[in-house]
Amino acid sequence: MSIEQNALATLIAKEEIRELVLLYSRGVDRKDAALLRTLYARGATDTHGDTFDGAAEDYVQFLERAFPYMRYSGHHVCNHLISVSGDEGEGEVYAVAYHIIPDGKGGWIEDLMCARYIDRYRKEDGRWRFARRVVTYDMRSQHPFPATGTTAPQLDDPGFGALHSRLFARGPRA
Repeated sequence: MSIEQNALATLIAKEEIRELVLLYSRGVDRKDAALLRTLYARGATDTHGDTFDGAAEDYVQFLERAFPYMRYSGHHVCNHLISVSGDEGEGEVYAVAYHIIPDGKGGWIEDLMCARYIDRYRKEDGRWRFARRVVTYDMRSQHPFPATGTTAPQLDDPGFGALHSRLFARGPRA
């Protein structure tokens, strides 16, 4: 492979990995467990601070149990550095995550996190997937959220009807 072909292949791989990260954010924020299941490689693991540490499938099940209680979830990807070597890669993703979650006493909490995802990626069956995710919180702040505060719907998001590309549909991207 020429230097130019190698550079182009690396750029394509990095863009596919960036899309993987964005699809993860969309999957969590739109409560789309079917999509999330397609984003992890076989045998993948996920560690989210002190909240979860284990197999990726177990993490998706953990999220599915939490989805009905999440009034709002928004993951906003910032800096993303990626290194690719063949069918493996690694990266560091900075993100701001904002959630409205139950406080356990009948009220709500706004949960703001400045997070970093320390990722290992693997190309499997022609697609880049997460092989390992480790999330660290550089800053986290929780405050009461007023019961009268408004949040946008996520399961019936207007994007599902207005955007027709398979990229924006619910579920796997086949």
